[in-house]
Amino acid sequence: MRADAERLEWIEIPGDHEVRAFAQAVREGLGASPKFLPCRFFYDEEGSRLFEAICELDEYYLTRAEREILEREAASLAARFTGPVTLIELGSGNAAKTRLLIEAFLRNGAELRYVPVDVCRTALQDSCRALLRDFPPLKICAVAAEYWHALKLLPPAAGRKLVLWLGSNIGNLDRPEAVRFLRCLAQDLGSDDRLLLGIDLRKEASTLERAYDDSQRVTAQFNRNLLARINRELGGHFDVSRFAHRAVYREDVGRIEMYLVSEARQTVRIDALDWEVAFLEGEEIHTENSYKYSFEEIDELADAAGLRIEARWLDRHSRFSLNLLRAVR
Repeated sequence: MRADAERLEWIEIPGDHEVRAFAQAVREGLGASPKFLPCRFFYDEEGSRLFEAICELDEYYLTRAEREILEREAASLAARFTGPVTLIELGSGNAAKTRLLIEAFLRNGAELRYVPVDVCRTALQDSCRALLRDFPPLKICAVAAEYWHALKLLPPAAGRKLVLWLGSNIGNLDRPEAVRFLRCLAQDLGSDDRLLLGIDLRKEASTLERAYDDSQRVTAQFNRNLLARINRELGGHFDVSRFAHRAVYREDVGRIEMYLVSEARQTVRIDALDWEVAFLEGEEIHTENSYKYSFEEIDELADAAGLRIEARWLDRHSRFSLNLLRAVR
């Protein structure tokens, strides 16, 4: 990306930080009872590739539903902003849907700076390279970090600010943590700034469980990649074929839960930790929650975080919501 150096700024935490954090999380999570692994570690290079494949699956409606809303509303959303605009995106991935907003802002004559935040350095590099090629007026400041670290690294915004948190990524946080994180975002929003928040809606268990346990088993590969990542980065000796993928919807708390289930009694060594982990047959590793919200729960979430909903848009099947929020002062 040397040719675009004047249009690209790069911010990241030291390269060995993520390796140390991963090792610590593996030690803590697999040493706990019940066992768990934090879902943010899904997104190494292979995990990001698999997630892009998941987004194309018939069963995984979330991406199509959100894209439908953006295709319909991007122009009117961009028209709400005048002057220079800083577009900050948490969990940017390949920025495929974000292109719709970038196009709309540039078409509207905005001086636009895009600040993508992603934990996967490779995905961030690839998306920045493509965006700089396709949008010559665009300037980018890329932040390679997970959410909480990224909040401390974000550059000062020029002009008005629109923060994007799409894909229902908020669903990976439990409800109190979602409030805490949104409150931090709200504190950094000026009176003219806005937050665009994608939230998946509560619906029947069969639709949700198919979305997280697809017929082509791509989500199963994505889930097992956590163990493959331990093998690659920490010298683990997992036979990933001996762990089954499980996704279940719990209506009482409104969340999908994902697990890796040991199919046999086994012991696995992790060289970098000089440690052996014992598994019982049928023992689970909890790898992800994905919370779903009712409209009332979205309103309560916003209110608890010091935010107000200015607009809400749904896809034509009312499966997914995009919510435009402002901070309450």
